[in-house]
Amino acid sequence: MHILKKKNKILQSEPKNISFHYMKTRHSYHLVDPSPWPLVASLGAFMLTIGGVLYMHQFQGGYKLLLTGFLVIIYVMFTWWRDIIREATFENQHSFAVQRGLRLGMILFIVSEIMFFFAFFWAFFHSSLSPVFNIGGVWPPKFIDPIQTFEIPLTNTCLLLTSGATVTWAHHSIVAREKKEAIEALILTILIASLFTEFQTIEYFVASFSINDSIYGSCFYLATGFHGFHVFVGTISLLIALIRIILNHFTNTHHFGFESAAWYWHFVDVVWLFLFLSIYWWGGII
Repeated sequence: MHILKKKNKILQSEPKNISFHYMKTRHSYHLVDPSPWPLVASLGAFMLTIGGVLYMHQFQGGYKLLLTGFLVIIYVMFTWWRDIIREATFENQHSFAVQRGLRLGMILFIVSEIMFFFAFFWAFFHSSLSPVFNIGGVWPPKFIDPIQTFEIPLTNTCLLLTSGATVTWAHHSIVAREKKEAIEALILTILIASLFTEFQTIEYFVASFSINDSIYGSCFYLATGFHGFHVFVGTISLLIALIRIILNHFTNTHHFGFESAAWYWHFVDVVWLFLFLSIYWWGGII
């Protein structure tokens, strides 16, 4: 009886309104939740690669696998970006320590991309500096009519250099809290990028050689084609950054989502300069 009275007394003394609080961590790093998007992105990239190879070798149904992989990549880009934006903007998970890690990760990614394009330049210079007898012992190979350097390629060079200036203008506008100028600069950058892609497509249609025309065609289309794909990805990144600026997701000190897109775009600019000087100009006159 004494025990029951004591228990009732304890229960009566407990507060009626109990509030729960999330446990605060003792570190400033973001431990991400389990996500399916890395696996789905890998499967999409696998289908994109295999479909591209099958399509180039004229296998039936190759273009369907290529298109499926491309759509999967686009879907993952949307959903993965959505989750990251939610973590950064609404969950406040991207502290300064996390941003420092993201910057380092972006730098390492760009370094890996440099190595990727370095392989194409290596193949090009290896083939052009010592052309084998199979292609006539000359460079460009016999029966290859190179694209005129000072027509579409020079125009695209001017466009990309201009876009590099406009994206820098957008960055300075964000830091200076000039939202209107940042939006105008990014819109101009995206329009220039779209114009570059259109001109590059026209160049492919008017070219007198294909990817099957010796090592010259392989090097040309692989290097410029992958660069065009990077331009496409960079354009989407800038478009996402534009939408986030309009929705007030960025501040003058917290805008890594834009910074990463701008870094990537400058990388695309520099790669194109090397492509223009080596493959278009130098490769067409030796």
